[in-house]
Amino acid sequence: MKVDVLLGLQWGDEGKGKIVDVLTPDYDLIARFQGGPNAGHTLEFDGQKYVLNTIPSGIFNPKTLNLIGNGVVIDPIILKRELDNLKKNGFDPVKEGKLVLARRAHLILPTHQLLDAASESNMGTKKIGSTLKGIGPTYMDKTGRNGIRVGDTTLPDFKERYQKLVDKHKSILSHYGEIPDFSEKEAAFFEAIAFIKTIPHVDSEQLVNNYLKEGKKVLAEGAQGTLLDIDFGSYPFVTSSNTTTAGACTGLGVAPKNIGDVIGIFKAYCTRVGGGPFPTELHDETGETLRQVGHEFGATTGRARRTGWIDLPALKYAIMLNGVTELVMTKADVLNDFAEIKVCTHYIQNGEKVDLMPYDIITHEAKPVYETVKGWQEDICHIKAESEIPQALKDYIAYLEKHLEVPIKYLSVGPDRLQTLVLN
Repeated sequence: MKVDVLLGLQWGDEGKGKIVDVLTPDYDLIARFQGGPNAGHTLEFDGQKYVLNTIPSGIFNPKTLNLIGNGVVIDPIILKRELDNLKKNGFDPVKEGKLVLARRAHLILPTHQLLDAASESNMGTKKIGSTLKGIGPTYMDKTGRNGIRVGDTTLPDFKERYQKLVDKHKSILSHYGEIPDFSEKEAAFFEAIAFIKTIPHVDSEQLVNNYLKEGKKVLAEGAQGTLLDIDFGSYPFVTSSNTTTAGACTGLGVAPKNIGDVIGIFKAYCTRVGGGPFPTELHDETGETLRQVGHEFGATTGRARRTGWIDLPALKYAIMLNGVTELVMTKADVLNDFAEIKVCTHYIQNGEKVDLMPYDIITHEAKPVYETVKGWQEDICHIKAESEIPQALKDYIAYLEKHLEVPIKYLSVGPDRLQTLVLN
């Protein structure tokens, strides 16, 4: 057996949570491999809506184990809140033995959030667009070999380790000015630590590889999107982890040879949150229509997302980086009323026509070159079979497949798990 990987191919918010939920019955283990509680994976079924920040999106399947892998950074307070909310809605993954934590996953401290806020504020007009969850500073401590991990919470000197790191953070914060009082958040942190100690801690690399040896199926779930990857995204307007397939290897302890299918998800158009380049961004009525019809507001932050037409050079770049074997197109229903749909096929940069994502896209504007395709102008939210797909939408899918050279296997026509079609 090999680990299949599901990840986003744009700037995040592609609908990964929903598709993981749809695919979960086919898997024995769902494993988050990177990112933190800035994820907002939205799932809808049975008339209810759930937003998961840290917990893998397979949590609602009674037969599937869910792992928060070593590549994830965990805020114990947010994780406890997530699990408390699920319990209120009749789901108790801890009691049911459906959730485990990687011992090697790093913890977000209250002072990490203070550092995040101070750093972002200090940048003024050059802000990255951080969600201020403390994720970047936590990864900085991880790579700086100062971090605290889930497994450390069971050690007798845990509080000493915690205080040593907090003192370091206070020293840094003092350079930004007065240090805000975080005593209330600190008390909540230690309460949450006591709680997460009741969740099984595992060596994720052993767990995942043992599942493979036993012939069990594993799906690695990514957060954010490829174009926010710390190495290959629009740096510095990126997240702090590797959001690509390679991140699944390091974020779970999986050898590259053990990667199977790579399922790439993209919207029928584009969105982005925070700062950074966005070649196809629309600042007009069309952009606002996409935002309102698509409910393009962050599930975690509530921030309005920037919107624009689909970007094929960026998608081809993401497909190449990830080794994508099949595609999922989401939010096709948002385009129901459009008579025409524009597709960016190239950029004009420095007077030249290019069809790849340029390194200097931050400093030199890439102007989109568009082709226009016909819209379907009918409601597709209620279709149940491929045979019911309007011809114009079939043509749009075929057009994209021709350019992307990867088959679109799934089509999402609404937010509910049942509004998902498998294409032949």
